[in-house]
Amino acid sequence: MAGSIVLTLSYDGSGFAGFARQPGLETVQGRVEKALSTVLRRPVETVGAGRTDAGVHALGQVMSFPARGDEPDAHTLLRSLNGLARPGIVVTEVRKASADFSARHSAVAREYRFRIVPGPIPPLFLAGRSWWVKGTLDLAAMRRASAVLVGEHDFRSFCTTESAEGRRTFRHIDLIEITPESQLGEHSVIVRMVGNAFLHSMVRIVVGSLVEVGLGRRSEEWLAEALAARARSAAGPTAPPEGLVLWHVEYPEECWL
Repeated sequence: MAGSIVLTLSYDGSGFAGFARQPGLETVQGRVEKALSTVLRRPVETVGAGRTDAGVHALGQVMSFPARGDEPDAHTLLRSLNGLARPGIVVTEVRKASADFSARHSAVAREYRFRIVPGPIPPLFLAGRSWWVKGTLDLAAMRRASAVLVGEHDFRSFCTTESAEGRRTFRHIDLIEITPESQLGEHSVIVRMVGNAFLHSMVRIVVGSLVEVGLGRRSEEWLAEALAARARSAAGPTAPPEGLVLWHVEYPEECWL
């Protein structure tokens, strides 16, 4: 079986030191690679679609690795990995792709969703999956402010300073949606962002900045000023990781075998 093996997985990020493998630390990639090595009886190195930070969750993370032709069928591999990769990780799909497929470089769009619970009452069922903001959010103001971020821009103000050093920080954002939602009887606000790629902590810094506008601490025009400044100090705080989910990664249909 030539080509690549592609895994789609979901995980609860609260028990991991992030997605990317790190020596001596429990990470999602490290756990999955260990499970793959056990099943395939050889070392396996994977490529991930996005390097989520410690505490960030995923519903549709994607990982890929080259096939050698001795792998079990997709159903058997799926069942084996779900027996070995838990707790906190569930593999939801195993697919075959072309030999030049890369979970990272072949992606054409990534979708993240961030959940905020506003108001004086803390979340119960959504705790660990949301950011509790103890105030009322002006969603209309947040939507108007967010419009300036859609399109291709230099997002240097909206990423960690060290990650931007010597690197190109232009990204294209396709859409930002801000909608109220009720889940398990608890009210929340979902910030949905879709773009070609994201910088380190970019979604969390954008959300933290939008919340500043929603709480009335900053004007709607301030976000455009922060974007133009091209300096991390110009934007708002970094929202906590537990509200963020890597929701979906999109690939061209011709990738799949």
